[in-house]
Amino acid sequence: MLKTDFYEQPTNELAKALLGKELVRWVDKVELVGRVVEVEAYHQDGDEAAHSFNGKTQRNGVMFLSPGHLYVYLSYGMHCCMNVVAEPEGIGAAVLIRALEPLKGLEYMAAVRSKAKHPRDYANGPGKACQAFAISRRDNGLKLETKSLFLRDAPLKRTDIILQSPRIGISKAIHLPWRYYLAGNPHVSASKWNASGSVIA
Repeated sequence: MLKTDFYEQPTNELAKALLGKELVRWVDKVELVGRVVEVEAYHQDGDEAAHSFNGKTQRNGVMFLSPGHLYVYLSYGMHCCMNVVAEPEGIGAAVLIRALEPLKGLEYMAAVRSKAKHPRDYANGPGKACQAFAISRRDNGLKLETKSLFLRDAPLKRTDIILQSPRIGISKAIHLPWRYYLAGNPHVSASKWNASGSVIA
């Protein structure tokens, strides 16, 4: 289980460090495991797309908590998105988990993601990932060090290459290249940007 000091990084550094790590979720005695394959960084300073850009509110308060908390919000009133809080307490910064590669608990995911035609579609988007891993607004503010929900360390594969691109699905600060993902991974969310990302050294 990753501890608080892992999350005490600048937001973009944490975003890259999260790639390859494994999200573990226990639901009704079923273990769900997913590998982080796509993320986006958001920060209060100079980032109009961040919920924290205009300061702390009741909605975004979790973003300002100590690193390692889970910030879950409802997008377009339809689906949840999960974010890992970064940086010292008082700074509104978090990393959006955009996509996960399912490793364990696929039968459960197939049931809750019944419209998905293939396992690669179970969690290849922020809303899909929350649905597949039973993440809801009830988890907002949860510390990622509980027995039922946590991130654990896992090394990147020798073949993994991290690519960087502009974030997607937003209309502000679209110039910031704060999206990171694993090249060629079929579980990354489908996007026209996937073929044009730049390699992270």
